[in-house]
Amino acid sequence: MTSALPFDDFRNLLANLPPADEAAEARVRTLFARADKPAGSLGRIEDIAAWLAAWSGRAPPAVNRPLVAIFAGNHGVTRHGISPRTVAATANAVELCAAGGAAINQVCIANDLGLKVFDLALHIATADITEDAALDERGCAATMAFGMEAIAGGADLICLGDLGVGNSTVAAALCAASFGGSGADWVGPGSGADAAMQARKADIVDAALAFHGAALKDPLEALRRVGGREFAAIAGAIIAARMQKIPVLLDGFAATAAAAVLHAANPTVLDHCLLASLSPEPGQRLAAERLGLSPLLDLGVSHGEGVGAALAAGLVKAAALTSSGMAAAVKV
Repeated sequence: MTSALPFDDFRNLLANLPPADEAAEARVRTLFARADKPAGSLGRIEDIAAWLAAWSGRAPPAVNRPLVAIFAGNHGVTRHGISPRTVAATANAVELCAAGGAAINQVCIANDLGLKVFDLALHIATADITEDAALDERGCAATMAFGMEAIAGGADLICLGDLGVGNSTVAAALCAASFGGSGADWVGPGSGADAAMQARKADIVDAALAFHGAALKDPLEALRRVGGREFAAIAGAIIAARMQKIPVLLDGFAATAAAAVLHAANPTVLDHCLLASLSPEPGQRLAAERLGLSPLLDLGVSHGEGVGAALAAGLVKAAALTSSGMAAAVKV
């Protein structure tokens, strides 16, 4: 008799990802080509509309139930003084979102987006990644499954964001595990770290890489060992969206790092994702380049909360309406 390991289902999903609807994509591109306008004059708007069609199966595409999903987690590694904010700031940010007073609430109102914020056991920080795995395999797999379930409910565009004090250091560790390099290659100011704190962040990443060693070559092992709950939930949401044919907008360094883990497991896993925006965090820019992701927006937003993805969602909605409106005007 054999017993399945917690990650086995995810490994199977990653090995059997559904493809794009190439016919739907072609229909959208044909509609733009036949429209009464100069060829390619709408630039990337045409590409966004075609991408929506490819990953939703609808041509012309539509965005009727967009959702911003924010996953919040806390990290034991913060005990090393890697953030100018206290761990309590994560829960405070979640409460502000719940009260409607956060920046993301206002952007969601402006762009008519749904919003869900998930508290991932904020009262229990993950283990310190310099001396233990952040999560055990069962806990990591359960959190990935939670991320999959969190996007259920009929959304047709998912915007993924994060909250978590210290998670820029964790994101740097995941990127180093996925792409190589040292802590100094991937860390940045995060929420306002000075030069001394950034050096400490780099040392912490290096310590974590050394402690976990060759185990980090396995992407899902890297996710549980040097990741965290919000990273695992975002990874699960990305996989679920692919299986359910829902296009995804990624926002922030944490979401990009979670995406990098999945990309290491299967380079086609992010084809249904677009990068919403780039923060000033140098590690995110470098990771985006390695992943071949070009941001829709580059406004210098480092706020977190999925704000960049919510802003980009307005652009995606406009692309869908442009496609459908122009399609209606095309003479058959």
